[in-house]
This record gives sequence, C-alpha cells and structure tokens, in this order.
Amino acid sequence: MLTSVALVWMATPAPSGASSPPLAAETPQPTPTPPGPLKADGGAPTTLPNAPLKSPEPPGAGNPTTSFPSSPPLVAQGMALYQNGCSSCHGILLQGQPGVAPSLIGVGAGPVDFYLSTGRMPLDNPREEPGRNQPAYTRTEINALIAFITKVGGGPPSPAANPAAGSLAVGFHQFVDHCAGCHQLVARGGLVVGAYVPALQQATALQVAEAVRMGPYLMPHFDAKQINQYQLDSLAKYVLWTRHPSNAGGWGIYNIGPIPEGIAAWFLALLALVLVARLIGERMTTE
Repeated sequence: MLTSVALVWMATPAPSGASSPPLAAETPQPTPTPPGPLKADGGAPTTLPNAPLKSPEPPGAGNPTTSFPSSPPLVAQGMALYQNGCSSCHGILLQGQPGVAPSLIGVGAGPVDFYLSTGRMPLDNPREEPGRNQPAYTRTEINALIAFITKVGGGPPSPAANPAAGSLAVGFHQFVDHCAGCHQLVARGGLVVGAYVPALQQATALQVAEAVRMGPYLMPHFDAKQINQYQLDSLAKYVLWTRHPSNAGGWGIYNIGPIPEGIAAWFLALLALVLVARLIGERMTTE
C-alpha cells in the first residue's frame, strides 16, 4: 500500500508554481522517541550511537554547494534501491525506527553521499559503529539514492570544498583547533570513549566538507559561523596534505606522533646498552 502511494505521488505532476510536498507528508508519522539522552556536546545518544539527534548544518549564505543529478528515472531507481537496502532500518517513508536507525527526513544530500560513498552504509548490524569500507553501491546508484531521499525528505544542499582556494597554514590551525584532539595531528585517527576515530587518508575534499557540516556518528558538526568557507577549503587542503606529509629532519614512523618515536628511541638505546655490555663482558673474559 505504501509503495502504491509513493508511485502515485511520484507520477502526479505538481501544479504550476507549486512545489511538490515531501512524500512523508502523505502519511503522517508519529515523532520518534529519542533512543537515549543526548550528550552534552549535542552528539549521539548514549544508547544508540548510530542515531545522532543532530541535523546537518547547511552551507553558509552564498557558499558553493555540490549538486547531484536527479531525474524521474533516477528517482524511481533510487526508490527501488532504498526499498531493498535501506527501508528495513530507516522505514519505508524515511521516518526511521526508534532504537534502530534515525529518520532521513530533512538530512539532505550531504549525509547520504557521505555514508554511501565511504561504504559506511548499509550496516549488517545497526548497533555497529559505521566504518569506511568498499562502497556497496556504484556512483550511479548512490546518485539515484540521493535523488530519491532528497526528493522525498528534502533537506539542505550538500556543501563543497575547494582545496586550491584554501591555505595550508590556515587548514593546519583549524585542524588543530577542531579535529586533532580525536583524529591526531596528521589525521591518522585514534580512540575515544565508546568509539574509534577513523584515519582521514582516504577522505576526499567533498567528504571532508560533508563531515564538517554533518558531524557523522559522535563527531560534532560545525556551521558556517564556526568554520567559514575559506576555513573549510583550508581544512580540506590540510587533510589532503596529510596523505604525504613532509618529514624533513626526522623519521616519520607512520606520522602518529611522539609515542612511536619515543619507543623507537628507547629500543635503540637499550640495544646500544646491550651491545656495550656484551663488548665489556667479552673483554673482561679474555683478560
């Protein structure tokens, strides 16, 4: 029955000058009960990490956006893909399910592209932390899902980032201020309470922008007042730079900070002490 409603809605043209209402409005749904208390920073509820109750921040006024293709055939393809791969958790009308998955109404294109293009969705177990994997869908299929979800659920446009327009120095300072505490100084990832923090070496400039405005999983999100477009471009530039950082004057050791360098120094020092002790012992024996 719901599928029939969706097909009728999609096939019915909107009156001239009027915008098509979202499909979710055809069948009112009760507001889902939050699955748990929100964290103090506005992050995910403690009882269901995969259902953060924070909406993606829209791009700032006049800022560039990323557009994705959309057409009636693409929307129809996206609806079929959604029903087969997403609706069991997110609901047939994008309304979500308390304790299982969040609503997709109003999320816009950015979060959908981020989670699908990084292979974080779909999840076999909705209580798992979504991690980067090989995408389950092709680029065309991802575009189709974006077309369907934004057609039905609306939401802000996806942000954009142009690393060439940014500054590496500004990006470094922004990363230190907002990201390094979890992702580590050169974006190699780390651990926080209740989650692991991914490395960013595979992130594209667009995925960086989408993550900043959306705040995936436990990550906070940042609006255009907190991180403006120039700073966002610079952040993307710095993240891309961390793939091949400069190690002038030292041994990078995977660029994960001073701890491995200290371990290596102690190991070399102990090895040197053992060699010295052995030489002294052999000399005393011969005498």
